[in-house]
Amino acid sequence: MTVPAFEEYVPAIDCPCRGCADQRRTVAGGLSVRYGGHPAAHGARRAMVLVTAAGVVLGGAAAESAGAPADPAPVPGTGVPTGIGPLPDSPQGLPGPLRGAGSPGPSASQASAPEPRATTRTEIINRAKKWLDAQVPYSMSKYWTDGYRQDCSGYVSMAWNLPGNEWTGSLAAYGTRIAREDLQPGDILLFHNLADPGNGSHVTIFGGWTTSAHTHYTAYEQTKPHTRRQTTPMAYWTNSASYVAYRYKGLSTGKSGSEAEKDTFPGAAKFGPRAKNAYVTRLGEMLVARGGKRFYKIGPDPVWTDADRRATRAFQQAQGWKGAEADGLPGPHTWKLLVTGTGRDIPAAGGGQGGAKAAPAFPGRGYFRPGQSNSHVDRLGKQLVKKGYGAHYRLGPSPRWTEADRRNVETFQKAQGWRGTEADGYPGPETWRRLFA
Repeated sequence: MTVPAFEEYVPAIDCPCRGCADQRRTVAGGLSVRYGGHPAAHGARRAMVLVTAAGVVLGGAAAESAGAPADPAPVPGTGVPTGIGPLPDSPQGLPGPLRGAGSPGPSASQASAPEPRATTRTEIINRAKKWLDAQVPYSMSKYWTDGYRQDCSGYVSMAWNLPGNEWTGSLAAYGTRIAREDLQPGDILLFHNLADPGNGSHVTIFGGWTTSAHTHYTAYEQTKPHTRRQTTPMAYWTNSASYVAYRYKGLSTGKSGSEAEKDTFPGAAKFGPRAKNAYVTRLGEMLVARGGKRFYKIGPDPVWTDADRRATRAFQQAQGWKGAEADGLPGPHTWKLLVTGTGRDIPAAGGGQGGAKAAPAFPGRGYFRPGQSNSHVDRLGKQLVKKGYGAHYRLGPSPRWTEADRRNVETFQKAQGWRGTEADGYPGPETWRRLFA
């Protein structure tokens, strides 16, 4: 006689089959209200699937769609030591409609996602920037003026222009799973811990690669204390292997007339001596965002100046171009790399491309704090002086961390075009890499 055995079955978070959909709703019913469980089903036990020791297989339980990349396998205990990187602290509220649209309740996506609203990558990032500019405070229960909940999943719901507030357990219904190497601005990186949604579940918006090796990217995210944008290791500081990349299903492959006009190269005649137009301003703004801030004393404006030429040439040289390809005047290829956020960033002052020594390993954030005294601080200070960022030293670098060190690091970070928490004066892995590049 075959002896029956019980084992827990965990359905795929984005499998469209009816079995997985029913199982996800059953599992969600066993979750506490705090972590997204339905109030009416609070306290229900998690469903158990009866299987035999002979190995009966559940047909279609977790089948992947043809051609879809496999989900990364969760890595137990994945994490970083305290002080090395920011950890997610983002409990979520319940899925539900926008504030004021009715009583909160399960969203439509828990059964089947409605037809997605069309949007573009530019519109997604611009919506994400609105919360960033407003420094929207983090909250799992409060709603911003646009009706979206002020937590990580509410932030993505807003950026993707969804009809209601979703959570990490339902956002996948609005996206198509993609490989990480195919990520583009406006896509998301999602980790939903089905077994315990309150333990590490998080989602970030991909803003573009910050390293040519694709080891780091710009992440837009909603976490404590407020909306932030910062260079983040792929895919996140913790549980990195468990994050899955998704692309919004309603992404428009075409562009509106005004958007297409802005992204299309306007022609060489728009740039160079005596040029004065909006394209010159946009060129300067894109160059500043890619590390060209130090070339502008005042800032980009419609009048073409030598600052525009030098910043453009620095960007072209960062791609490894020489001669006529790096003449400081943008062509179609230069423009395309800038508007799409691809290619290599402009290195820090004194840095270079190719043939340069690899940056020494970053020792950790804990070495660069008030009261610290060590060789890493001394090495950092000497490199800042070498790169031309030692103006705040009165006597010169030393092993002891001082306010002068912090202010010099802050100046260097701002020269990369970083702002806010990205330019706080405390070196992180990306600051270290660029400084020693």
